[in-house]
Amino acid sequence: MGRALLIVDVQNDFTEGGALAVEGGDAIAARITRFLSENHHGYDAIVASRDWHAVDDDNGGHFSDTPDYVDSWPVHCVAGTPGAEYDPWFDSGPVTHHLKKGQGVPAYSMFEGISEDGDTLAEILDGAGIDSVDVAGLATDHCVRATSHDALAHGVDVRILTDLIAGVAPEPSQLALQQLEAAGATLATTRVI
Repeated sequence: MGRALLIVDVQNDFTEGGALAVEGGDAIAARITRFLSENHHGYDAIVASRDWHAVDDDNGGHFSDTPDYVDSWPVHCVAGTPGAEYDPWFDSGPVTHHLKKGQGVPAYSMFEGISEDGDTLAEILDGAGIDSVDVAGLATDHCVRATSHDALAHGVDVRILTDLIAGVAPEPSQLALQQLEAAGATLATTRVI
C-alpha cells in the first residue's frame, strides 16, 4: 500500500496580503516547499487543492457582503484571479495531482474537489493504492480539518504534519486538532517522520 501527501489550499488569498490571510501562511508555503524538495520521493501521490470559486456568483451563499466567518465569507479565491493561484513560496512542481474545489458551491474538504481529468481525491487515492496520508496546508481550523475528517471517513490513516499547517485562530485550530486526534488522526512534525 502507499502514502500520499495532501497539501490543502496554499493560495495567495489565504497567505499574507490575501482576502482571508492566515498569519504565517507564507512561511508554511516555504516550509512545504523545503519539505517536498527533500521528501517527495517518499510519496506515491502528492495532491494539492485550491479553492476555485465561480466568478460573479455567491457560490451557493459562500460569499457575502456581511459574512459570518462560519458559513459565509468575503470574496476569495475567484477562478482565474491572482488570489486563487498558489502562493509564490509554494513550489508545486512535485505535485502529481491538482484539485479545484468550491466551483459554484461551498467546499472545504479536498474530497469535494476535482482534477482537470475529472478525478476526485477518493478516486486518486484508491487508484494509487493509498492507505495513509500526511496532511499539510491552510487553514487548520477550516479546510485542513474538513479534509482530515473526510480522509478518516474514507478509511485511510491520517497523519497531520503540525509544523506544515497554520490556522485562522489559535483556539479553534487547537480544538480542531484535538477533535481530529480523538477521531483517530496522528499529530506529528516533519522532524520525527
